Formats: sequence, C-alpha cells, structure tokens
Amino acid sequence: MLVRTPATSANLGPGFDSLGLALDLHDDVEVEATGAGLSIEVDGEGAEVADRAERHLIVRVLRRTFDVLDDLAGTGPARPDGLRLRCRNRIPHSRGLGSSSAAIVAGIVAGRALHPAGKLLDDAGALRLATEIEGHPDNVAPCLAGGLTVAWTTPGGPRSVRLESQVRQVVAFVPEQRLATERARGLLPETVPHGDAAANAGRAALLVAALTGGLDAGILLDATEDRLHQDYRAPAMPESAALVARLRDAGVPAVISGAGPTVLAFTTASQVDSMGGEVGKGWHEHPLDVATRGARVMTGESE
Repeated sequence: MLVRTPATSANLGPGFDSLGLALDLHDDVEVEATGAGLSIEVDGEGAEVADRAERHLIVRVLRRTFDVLDDLAGTGPARPDGLRLRCRNRIPHSRGLGSSSAAIVAGIVAGRALHPAGKLLDDAGALRLATEIEGHPDNVAPCLAGGLTVAWTTPGGPRSVRLESQVRQVVAFVPEQRLATERARGLLPETVPHGDAAANAGRAALLVAALTGGLDAGILLDATEDRLHQDYRAPAMPESAALVARLRDAGVPAVISGAGPTVLAFTTASQVDSMGGEVGKGWHEHPLDVATRGARVMTGESE
C-alpha cells in the first residue's frame, strides 16, 4: 500500500501548540507485509537514516500501532512477520514543516490498514496515539485531518477540530540549516508576563476568524503577532527572525513555521516575486497550497 502524508505548519504565530495547517507538500510511504525480515529504502530527505532498521521512526510507529491494535482486538498478535518499507520524502527535515509528524502519522495509517483489526483504531484513537508519540497534537492533527485545525488536550486525551481555511496559498521560505525542535523548545521560559499571554489569546482567536472568514491582509497581519515563543527562539535562528521582521515591516503576515527555522508567509508567489529586497538570498522559496486532505491510503489515485 501507499500512504501519503502532508507537511504541516504549527503555531501560525500566536496559536502556540494548538493551531496547525496542512500544506500541499507530501511524503509517500510504501509499506508491504512480507514473510520475514525488514527492508527500508529512503529517497530524498532522510536518506541518511535508512539503515536504522528497527530504530527507524516509521518502523517504531508501525510496531507500536500493531501492539495497540493487538490489545484492542484481544485475539493475540496479528502483525506481519516481515515488512518492506520505501519512503519518498519531500518534506524538509528539522525545518519546522512537520516531517516527524508526517512519519508518525504514516506509520499509524499504514499500521491501521495492514492489521486485520485496523478498524478498531478510529480517528480519535489515531490522534491520541500520534500525540503520545510526538508529544504535542498541533502538527499531527492537521496531518491526519487536512486543512486548518485547532487541537487541545483534556484529561481524556487530545482532541481537535478541522476548519475550512479561506486562505488557499502560503509561501514557505526554507533555509539550508536545520534546527532540532528540542533545542528550540528549550529556549522557552517557564513563565511569561500575563499581558503577553492575554495578547496571544486575543491574537489566536483573531487568527482563526481571519483564516476562516477571509479577512483582509491588514487584519491577518495583526492576527499573526506573537509574544509567547518566536522572540525567545530568535537566538537559535537569527536569519529567520530577521526575515519575519522584514516581511512584517513590508505588510506581509509572516511567522516562524513550527519550531523553525522555516518562515511561513500568508501571501502568494506573485507578491513575493516583487519583494526580492525584503526576502534576500539563502532561502528556498516554496509556494504551497493549503492541503484540504490529510493522510490517506492511496487507492489507484495518481501521484
């Protein structure tokens, strides 16, 4: 089978650990049940980890999904004896575009499709399992559902809602350098001023209204203002922070994508073409549509 998962951008400025957007840049993971053994091939991003065998992230997620489904079925192990895995990765790694979430969701979707009791793991269960592995629901929610999502946690586990974004295209500016999410998160303070928290709450609510209501760019610029995480993380990605500042000074709603260092701009490629001075050199420019569909098993659909 072939599983396709979209890239995602989390936070979107003020929506820290809650807002996420699926993007039309996909990884393809082909999984085949075999009689024995484990074979992994990786084309594109992450080719250097193809030899990790059982330590490969997708393999670990597949095994975990099989264990969960075995428990749900209560009929003993029903996992395949062997696996052949081929990954065609297009999502940049360690750039803030949800590559690890895409891998995790691919493993869960594939495991659910391969296991005889796969239907026992519903979408809520898939979100719960993906969040347990990833640690936060903000990227895995749009990867599973597509579109714009709001995710939150409850005592009973993570939940999310999918919304229709009226913004159809964004531009991602991807640098060459990588940044580990753990390093970026480690720069965040344990407490923030009450005024900053209140400002972000208001901006996050305005951002949902702006993205779903098709409000003008001026409102979207205000709605993407953040005071909780981007400035604290700036020392780890000064070029990205500077690009966000230049774009915003030019009136473009721009944010750090996820933990960075990719910069996401709510604008179009044609508008960006006229902004060479603001953008500068050293960035891979990717005009991307918002992905309306989340992770799925491809059944005869064209690639």
